[in-house]
Amino acid sequence: MNEMFIRNRLSGLLEEKQISERKMSLDLGHSSSYIRGITSGRTLPSMREFLYICEYLEITPTEFFNEDKATTLAQQKAIDYIYTMADPDVKLLIEFIERLKAPARA
Repeated sequence: MNEMFIRNRLSGLLEEKQISERKMSLDLGHSSSYIRGITSGRTLPSMREFLYICEYLEITPTEFFNEDKATTLAQQKAIDYIYTMADPDVKLLIEFIERLKAPARA
């Protein structure tokens, strides 16, 4: 993982969501060229700003770094609940999901 990944990923997400660098910069309370500084490789966002960027784009930080599997906010909410559950309950939940995913039996 390197700086080029971050700038390319951000550029790709902006294009995908049809948001201009200028609009996002201003919406986040920065100068009109703030996001352009990131996508051009001149700077990197602080951790706090990175989290704001993810929130603005309606993605999780995990989703930002994982291009292959996007995690929706609903899925992230479910994951957050799972973290609070006891192992036996998680195992029951897994069994339930496996039943839902299994092909219908005649």
